[in-house]
Amino acid sequence: MQKLFIFLFFTLLVSQAPAGQWQQNVSIGGFNNVHIYTPDTTSPIGDGRSLLIVLHGCVQPINNYLTANLEDAAEQWGMVIAVPDAMNKAGFSCWSYWQGTKSRASGDYKNLIQLANIMSSQASRNIDANQVYIAGLSSGASFANTTACLAPDVFAGMGISAGPSIGTSSNGALGPCESADVKARCESYSGSYKSWFASQIASIAHGDNDSTVNQCYNQQNANGMAAVYNVQPLNGSQLLSADGGTAEEFLWQGSRVSMLWLNNVDHAWSGGAGASGGYISNSSINYASYLGKFFSQNNMRVDRNLGPVISNVSITTNSSSAIIVGDALDEEGEVSEVQLTTSIYENGEWIELSQTTTNDLSSDGQFGFQLTNLIDGYYQAKIIAVDNFNKSGEAIFENFRIGDLPPEQSPVLSNVVASVSGQCVTVSGTVYDVNDNLSRVQIQIDQRSIIATLQGDGFEGEMCEVSGGNRVANITAVDDTNLTASTQVSFVIDAGKTGDYNYHINQGHITWGDGYSACYLAFGTSEFTMREFSLGDNQCEWRADQNASCNGPTQICESAPSEPDSDNDGVPDSLDNCPNISNPDQLDSDNDGIGDLCEATPPPTVECEEFSSSNYAHVNAGRATTSGGYVFALGSGDAMGFYNIFQQNTLRLVSEGYYELGSCP
Repeated sequence: MQKLFIFLFFTLLVSQAPAGQWQQNVSIGGFNNVHIYTPDTTSPIGDGRSLLIVLHGCVQPINNYLTANLEDAAEQWGMVIAVPDAMNKAGFSCWSYWQGTKSRASGDYKNLIQLANIMSSQASRNIDANQVYIAGLSSGASFANTTACLAPDVFAGMGISAGPSIGTSSNGALGPCESADVKARCESYSGSYKSWFASQIASIAHGDNDSTVNQCYNQQNANGMAAVYNVQPLNGSQLLSADGGTAEEFLWQGSRVSMLWLNNVDHAWSGGAGASGGYISNSSINYASYLGKFFSQNNMRVDRNLGPVISNVSITTNSSSAIIVGDALDEEGEVSEVQLTTSIYENGEWIELSQTTTNDLSSDGQFGFQLTNLIDGYYQAKIIAVDNFNKSGEAIFENFRIGDLPPEQSPVLSNVVASVSGQCVTVSGTVYDVNDNLSRVQIQIDQRSIIATLQGDGFEGEMCEVSGGNRVANITAVDDTNLTASTQVSFVIDAGKTGDYNYHINQGHITWGDGYSACYLAFGTSEFTMREFSLGDNQCEWRADQNASCNGPTQICESAPSEPDSDNDGVPDSLDNCPNISNPDQLDSDNDGIGDLCEATPPPTVECEEFSSSNYAHVNAGRATTSGGYVFALGSGDAMGFYNIFQQNTLRLVSEGYYELGSCP
């Protein structure tokens, strides 16, 4: 009974994520098992989310990180978390930082670079390639540091916790401090990518109660990376207090390097209050949250220039002309020009008439335009300011009329669409009122209605908890004189599947090992409704309506995607220039409409290597892809037969990421 209670408790801890969801044991980037958490939030800087790859320590299963409060950091900083299980372990299930070739094309170094690049290219993750970071504990820390030195172009920052210095031996992990020239080794690993260190940052951390890995490495690693970046230490330190614990922080110039002493932490990843698991500490701060903040505040690759801001726009008209004035200010630099695009509304659409630019601004940023010889009609002014770094700000739209108002006419609705997510539907479209007296746009579904948000000529409204099945939204635009226009849009809401836990197990929504405990705890033997939720990349999870902790394993979506995508690269077959081989970047160097990965064999760029294994192993190692139960060599697309453990093939690597059937010459 005690074991059952522990199992139930652990299941609840894992399932009750604050917003996003963990995808467990995903095969990606050459790894067989990667736990991935994708938050609902986005990064406060850049475009989209950041990515933090976290490497486990020795004798530490990746499941331990499911209770390390990583999801808190992910939601707080809009950071996708990926925790891979090392493929090429050494010693006591360690990342093998002390052995093997240190190369971008070797072992788990190659896998980590591949993992970062693949995840950054997945549209569903919405990851900003300028915000990709790597961190780790102990052997994972040393391996992360080495990987960041090998690929500073890929990793904008690193978080190194209780890691022996790069290039040290395995004896240095558990014995006396082993001296290392971190600067020389890191720069030698980087090769031709050394210039990328100019925009990389590093956080180095160590528990002040660590008696396993020598604490000397904290200072040695921090000094070493500071030397790589050519920055000097700042005077003093500051005490950080967060997540139920404290840490002492030391900084180098420009916050390029930080060094932390995690108070009261032994040899463990610091997860903050509530964290649990082997080699996971709850005695200090949440180090992942610290990294999210440190990276967001100090990332050197994200364009932080927001562009100029336009305000106080006013338009004065007479019989055939208009004067437009406003303010344009730029916090990061100065405004170099203001652009005006003028359009007129005719036959249900905006027709562009002219584009004008001025760089004649007053000292306080005021600009002005004069439009002449205007015919009677309804006009739109689109105004954009550009700064001295050629960065454009957000466009401002202002409408005005020349001539008398026409007789009262009803509003016009167009471009109305409905997009569905779970039991929520968002209805949006365009609304135009020739009399410029639109009052509201109302959206009604069944017996419920909402008032849409108006922005320029657009409207949008979201309604949730919509009943399942074929539904219709009625949209009505109303002006100040109560003239109306109406239209409809149809959509489908997943009605879900209802039954008791046995029904859902038989349907494959949950399993005895994943979902049963939480669902039984929530509903007992009563019936409950589950729905399929997309996690991206044709991966889905079934969740109960009344209790999100009742959910099943990540699996291929039961509902077919709207468009076929044979290679699961996020690009529909109808648009894919290489439909049977995953190539999310759609690279086509010679612009012939055929993706580079589907072209003839490229010239060799690496020394030929050959690999003999089952098709299953080839796919999991990232040397081949699978589609429709068949396997194809990565790059060449050579057909290899069925996706199973029985069919054996030999592949040769002839250039980076390009494999062919056969042995090396």
